[in-house]
Amino acid sequence: MSIYDKLSQLGIVLPPVSVPAAAYVPFVQTGNLIFLSGHIARQDGKPWVGQLGLTMTTDEAKPAARAVAIDLLGTLAAACLAAGKTLDDVKRIVKVLSLVNSTATYTEQHLVTNGCSELLGQVFGPVGAHARSAFGVAQLPMGACVEIELIAELG
Repeated sequence: MSIYDKLSQLGIVLPPVSVPAAAYVPFVQTGNLIFLSGHIARQDGKPWVGQLGLTMTTDEAKPAARAVAIDLLGTLAAACLAAGKTLDDVKRIVKVLSLVNSTATYTEQHLVTNGCSELLGQVFGPVGAHARSAFGVAQLPMGACVEIELIAELG
């Protein structure tokens, strides 16, 4: 089954690439690696605002990380297209780095980030198994609850 068929089966429509909010580009390819800039969680087109351990729970934030994964997949699809490829040409999701807006005592950043990692596994199967880091940070742009970046390898 193609990646696009899996996305359709999951009811996922890939969004267009977001316009950068500062001085950066959405993705960069070097060799066979594609580096995606950080994407913040959005809900109804607006930043998904919250701070874990203060205004938001782990269960509330996990869907936000899943929403980021969908946005990342939209950008990855555009990066693949720019390289003359498709998502079916992704050889490996190499690394996910997740920043979770959280208080100093909050310790479940890894569980929030599972919202992203689990979706990547559903979509890509074994190719979606990746190395990962999940950090708690004092704040994120626009008060977003989660920001995630991704590295992928093209075949």
